[in-house]
Amino acid sequence: MRARIAELERDLMTTSSQGRHRRLEAGHELRNAKFRLKRLEECIAEIPERLER
Repeated sequence: MRARIAELERDLMTTSSQGRHRRLEAGHELRNAKFRLKRLEECIAEIPERLER
C-alpha cells in the first residue's frame, strides 16, 4: 500500500501531460489509500493491547 501511495504522489508531482480528470482520479485514490493505511495501522497497533487483557 505504501508503494502505491508513493507512486500516486509521484504521478501528481510530475509535470507530465496528464489530463485534469486523471489527476483528479489519482488524487482521490491517494486520499483513500492514505486513509486505509492509517486505519490499518491503528488496527494493528491495538492488537497487542487486546491480547494483554
